[in-house]
Amino acid sequence: MTQNGEDVTLARRRAELHLAAEGSGPPPVPTESVPPVPTEPVPHPQARELPQDRSQAILEAAKRVGAVLKRKGHTFALAGSVAVYAHGGSRHLQHDADFCILPQDAEAVAATLREAGLGVRVPPEDWLLKATCFEQDVDIIFELAQQPVSPDLLQRAQYLPVDSVHMPVLAPTDLMRSLISAFSEHHCDFGSVLPVARALREKVDWEEVRKSCGDEPMPAAFLFLLERLHVIEPRKEQP
Repeated sequence: MTQNGEDVTLARRRAELHLAAEGSGPPPVPTESVPPVPTEPVPHPQARELPQDRSQAILEAAKRVGAVLKRKGHTFALAGSVAVYAHGGSRHLQHDADFCILPQDAEAVAATLREAGLGVRVPPEDWLLKATCFEQDVDIIFELAQQPVSPDLLQRAQYLPVDSVHMPVLAPTDLMRSLISAFSEHHCDFGSVLPVARALREKVDWEEVRKSCGDEPMPAAFLFLLERLHVIEPRKEQP
């Protein structure tokens, strides 16, 4: 009898432990609360929209501003990397569009750009205005290489096609001189100007460039580099 009672008691304790174990776990999740598995495929990362072509945006901004200035009869010339492109250089544009104007025309040009719906602002620098076109910066410069833009500089500009828009473009010698003259102890990026020198070397009067800025330390160093790389001929010895 005792053995049978112990068996009954042991069986009862096992049943209680089993029930307790079932009650300690998390309650079952109702079927309706489980979110459905998505059936649409996840897009491949390469299928997303490609980033905007920055070079094309800068080029379009230059064409737009050039057309506006032409229509109003302003005296100007395209400068910077877009001018290099117009002369046959690289189309890889990663900064902004630049235009040269006479200092006395700054207010009139700003008014023309505002009338065309472009944003114009006056930065802390006192040698340019900044406009915005197609979300790209456009520099309206009236001082180049630390010298006021002159009528002679603009008269030497060449009328060239910039894609589908013809406009005045700084002459290659003036363009190269403006880039080299900007070198200083605080700004001396030879790597960005070297491809320009290679692209325009046959169109530039290098003796004129040397005469105007070749005695300054950084421009002289860049001209020496061009000689060592056989981009330009060595300077002729003075008699």
